Amino acid sequence: MLSKKPPLLQSFLSLVSRRVSHLAQQQYDVIVVGGGHAGTEAAAAAARVGAETLLVTQKINTVGALSCNPSLGGVGKGHLVKEVDALDGLCGRAGDWAGIHFSILNRSKGPAVWGPRAQLDRQRYREFIQSELLSTPGLTVLEGSVEELLVTEPNPEEPGRHRVTGIRLANGSHPISASSVVLTTGTFLSGSLFMGQTTSPGGRIGDAPSSAGLSHTLRERLGLRIGRLRTGTPPRIVKDSVDLSLADLHPPDSHPTPFSFLNTRTRCKPEEQLPCYLTRTNAGVERVVRESLHLNHHIQEDIKGPRYCPSIESRVLRFPGRRHQVWLEPEGVTSDLLYPQGLSMTMPPDIQLRLIREIPAMHRAEIHTPGYGVQYDFVCPTQLSPALQVKSTQGLFLAGQINGTTGYEEAAAQGLWAGVNAARWARAMPPVALSRTESYIGVLIDDLVSRGVTEPYRMFTSRAEFRTYLRPDNADLRLTLKGFEEVGCVSSLRYQEAVRVRDSLQDALAALQALAQSSSKWRKKLPDIRMSENKCTILSGVELLQHNVSFEMLASAFPECLSPYIEFSQRLNIEGSQRDSGQSSPQHSGFCSAPAWYNSCCSGQSARLRGPHGTKGKNKAQKSTGPKGGERRGAQCKKCIFTSVKQRLKNCLVKKIFIPENVHNTYIKVFWDDAVWTTFRFYLIMMAL
Repeated sequence: MLSKKPPLLQSFLSLVSRRVSHLAQQQYDVIVVGGGHAGTEAAAAAARVGAETLLVTQKINTVGALSCNPSLGGVGKGHLVKEVDALDGLCGRAGDWAGIHFSILNRSKGPAVWGPRAQLDRQRYREFIQSELLSTPGLTVLEGSVEELLVTEPNPEEPGRHRVTGIRLANGSHPISASSVVLTTGTFLSGSLFMGQTTSPGGRIGDAPSSAGLSHTLRERLGLRIGRLRTGTPPRIVKDSVDLSLADLHPPDSHPTPFSFLNTRTRCKPEEQLPCYLTRTNAGVERVVRESLHLNHHIQEDIKGPRYCPSIESRVLRFPGRRHQVWLEPEGVTSDLLYPQGLSMTMPPDIQLRLIREIPAMHRAEIHTPGYGVQYDFVCPTQLSPALQVKSTQGLFLAGQINGTTGYEEAAAQGLWAGVNAARWARAMPPVALSRTESYIGVLIDDLVSRGVTEPYRMFTSRAEFRTYLRPDNADLRLTLKGFEEVGCVSSLRYQEAVRVRDSLQDALAALQALAQSSSKWRKKLPDIRMSENKCTILSGVELLQHNVSFEMLASAFPECLSPYIEFSQRLNIEGSQRDSGQSSPQHSGFCSAPAWYNSCCSGQSARLRGPHGTKGKNKAQKSTGPKGGERRGAQCKKCIFTSVKQRLKNCLVKKIFIPENVHNTYIKVFWDDAVWTTFRFYLIMMAL
């Protein structure tokens, strides 16, 4: 099944009719400002929850545009796309429709850190997003620029708290009222474009920045702490001017993997996918960069940019004498442009041309659009609640780069959750939050509101403590049911599909568990497998999956009971192999009394502490020895732990765990699953070492 979209002409006619028919309306439940990845997800999510929603954007034809790189997903980022899709968001289905090169990154590692990724056709992606928005009931799209937020003064009964009541457009029209407003301004909030020593206002080339009145309202009237960040984009290269025979060919996966759980295939057939190419910089590139530094105002400023997507100037200055990768990525099926990922630059256009022609594959390249840098305002995200609402202003929600993040996927995830909570606020419903133990979206939001940012925030799998459980393949089982039953942002169609998948997986695992026999019988049935167990050891089908036996092999040996579940073979292979390695967070584990964890209220709070007081520093704290450091923490109970830990490791199914008196003086009786015991077992080992 592949989601369909209306034809482009139908979308345009629908767009015009909706604009004209709703211009007279001056009252909405939710107003979303900005039509980027955060704004489109926020508007669609608010409408799905049931709020009458208005999306205001400067240019309707740029709604859903890919402003920078033509790709979606990656390691950590692909997890966010899958989770947004599990909550009925747009970007996953749009990626399946517009994808022209699909691949799974990190496939050589475990499935918990696989990164679904796709190169996208810019035009197809934009058209899909626009048509989806226009077919969403209760959602109106309006072209305009927001001049200011309408804000009431603090209530005497609630001192210090403003309340948003709507917006005023720059064209001088009547104010538009709303119960809640979601700001998704991206790089347009007091944005400035840099190219060499030339500076101009804007958030994207060809577009004007947001009104100065909006930034003034946030800074002066609401008293929010505002910072400044920067980013950049590379020049676009004419494809026919590049000698691709001098670059390394990187083909896509032979079988494209869809982002959306509703899709079993992508629009682009396997044989129709386009390849990417890899080349590298050389000494000539470094020479051009160093000779032109005096012409580059943007790189000389002390404003933080994205650490993991630096400009070529930053790379040369930080890593001199090295060759840097440059990926040549197609921008679409019919596009004649290439996107040179890794060549973000802000030098003058003539210097940019000199630089790219130093690379062998591009010695005759022509630039279609030069690269440039952007500086923009952002709101320090520690001023937000976990619902992404400004703590000091009722009804005001922020999402995307205005919160100090970078990337389409991070923006989409924030936008969806801000839209959900904005709609719930407008309908007098309590806010909802996602825990960092159940989703990467929860990790993202928790990091932002509890730690803040000092540089543009990007998602990585290493940021999630429970990443072995938060896999991209089980995002629907983790979030779709909650999204339907508790949040209200998931359609009944998606909910029914998630329930079907959940029940089928449970039945398949039960069938595998029932296939219990001795190792010798398994070897007779499956002569190619290798097992070190004793001949009399009884193993179930689930345990065989942990021995690198695929579900397909088991289904071929037992077709009568396993063939109905062959469509879930990949999920079952992953589920079986990860069954004892997932992590979960026990609710009552007695960790608060552990010596190295000090007096944190819970393990989650301790995990977010920096330095040796938190879990991120526990290894250092436990291993510190010497005349100044004193005895390492937990050393007084080392002997008793060594005597008991060996026996504890023998049984991973333990449900009652006795901690010796001189360790914690606690008797813990918690009904943990096997995965939690694995986590606790690791904790015991760390205390013993």
